[in-house]
Amino acid sequence: MNSSPFATLATPAGPIPADAPVWNRQRHSQMPSQRYRDVYSRVPVPLTARHWPANRLTQAPLWVPVDLRDGNQALAEPMDPDRKRRFFELMVAMGYKEIEVGYPSASQTDYDFVRLIAETDIAPEDVTVVVFTPARRELIQRTVESIRGIRNPVVIHMYTATAPTWREVVLGEDREGLKRLILAGGSDVLEFAGHLPNVRFEFSPEVFNLTEPDYVLDICDTMTELWDATPERPVILNLPATVEIATPNVYADQIEYMHKNLGRRDAVILSVHPHNDRGTGVACAELAVLAGAQRVEGCIFGNGERTGNVDLATLALNLHAQGIDPMIDFSDIDEIRRTVEYCNRIELHPRHPYVGDLVHTAFSGTHQDAIKKGFAEHRGRATAEGRPEREIEWRVPYLPIDPADIGRSYDAVIRVNSQSGKGGIAYLLETEYGIELPRRLQIDFARYVQKHTDEKGSEVTAAQLWDIFRIAYLTTPSEAPVELVGFDTTSRNTTITLRAGAAENTTRHDAGGPVEALTAALAHLGFTTDILCLHQTSTSAGSDGEALTLIEYRHGPRTGWAGAKHRSVLTASLLAVINATVIGAVSGSAG
Repeated sequence: MNSSPFATLATPAGPIPADAPVWNRQRHSQMPSQRYRDVYSRVPVPLTARHWPANRLTQAPLWVPVDLRDGNQALAEPMDPDRKRRFFELMVAMGYKEIEVGYPSASQTDYDFVRLIAETDIAPEDVTVVVFTPARRELIQRTVESIRGIRNPVVIHMYTATAPTWREVVLGEDREGLKRLILAGGSDVLEFAGHLPNVRFEFSPEVFNLTEPDYVLDICDTMTELWDATPERPVILNLPATVEIATPNVYADQIEYMHKNLGRRDAVILSVHPHNDRGTGVACAELAVLAGAQRVEGCIFGNGERTGNVDLATLALNLHAQGIDPMIDFSDIDEIRRTVEYCNRIELHPRHPYVGDLVHTAFSGTHQDAIKKGFAEHRGRATAEGRPEREIEWRVPYLPIDPADIGRSYDAVIRVNSQSGKGGIAYLLETEYGIELPRRLQIDFARYVQKHTDEKGSEVTAAQLWDIFRIAYLTTPSEAPVELVGFDTTSRNTTITLRAGAAENTTRHDAGGPVEALTAALAHLGFTTDILCLHQTSTSAGSDGEALTLIEYRHGPRTGWAGAKHRSVLTASLLAVINATVIGAVSGSAG
């Protein structure tokens, strides 16, 4: 018997089930699965005559991003005011018309952000602002105070957990006691905000998917009656899968039951809020819309507690891939990703649907061949039909949508793929020189390597690869219009001395760090460069290791990469900024 190198794992060694087919040799494991109950033994699933399986998705629901509230609550470091504003402005630019902006009774930052919306014009008049509150009188009152003066339509979103475990363990209430608590909260909302003409109401029975159907239906009908829901002033009933506990078809059954049985149905906007504990949040949302949901709450790339809220970008682009207008713009998905990563301080996985750096990249030779043939057929068909390539039907193998639809280039697909069998660019640089390249720089660098191999007709060695890299990104053009003469940094400010032509210019900067100070000093001299990404690594090239800073920059409409190395990490970073500025300025003037 061979000993396993994984001593902490208990390889299943129980008997093969008696009813297992001969081809299935799986054995019983030691996982304590008997501790858990399936959904059918935890809550009644009432629907038996279901219609949703025969329905089709034909239009986008109303999308409601909750990144600024639910997503923000899940961050290790919640967003500061600048990040919240940046995120809000992104969502407005993308076309979202209803946005949950915060939990004003929970934090001063959220309260102040709602006041910012009230006191400025950052929210266009057609954007509905949603604020979140528990069913507690003093918190409802503070929430209403936060929205005073907002000219936009406003939704006050009140929630209370209704599932048995939450009732008994968390709230200490029985069914009737909790109903009284919810009605008291609803009455407080009506007292404080019922007279406000631009305000509507939303109620979430939290953990809806584990709540008895008759109970949650009764509470929801009672709330729409209390708030006098009408088609002209509808109430939102939001039904969260707060913790996923079943396959998506069960959630669809639960939603269809509510859709068919709610009172005042024409005065109700039926909303869903799926989480992703089982990894099926997207499927739950799609089936819920088939079952009657009209509105979907989630986060743009799925951030949220535990495994996250449903991913609105994936849902929207899934519709796009089926020929349905998502009603939201994703034409520059990399800018959207950069903004979300900045605001959340969380990087997205390279395989994240649609937005990941590698989702349009094939490493398999057979995939590469199919994609290349697909591109060739696509171009040939466009020529034959006399139509632009962007207008004809998309049917390239392995690429569900045209990368150009979301701002990705075809070169990124082809260049990376064409190098996948020629030495492993990133692998060689990391193993031979200790350099870790960001994913997008790997894509950019591939075109230089491809040009080299096309000219030389041979594979590249690690040493040749380093030379190509050094010339492409670390070499400052000889005709540099500006150079760094010196700098001095303290805890309070940074002094920068630059030479442009024959003149030296020294400036002092009190805000930000040395990199921000240098970009400001360069801008003062007319050299404006946006730093999109700063990546620090190290290199063992040469006799001694040095710090290596790599920068993704934008100069005018162009983006590119530049870098610098030095024994000092700070000096390497500042030299990289200079290099990016010079390369951008020189290539811009050449262009």
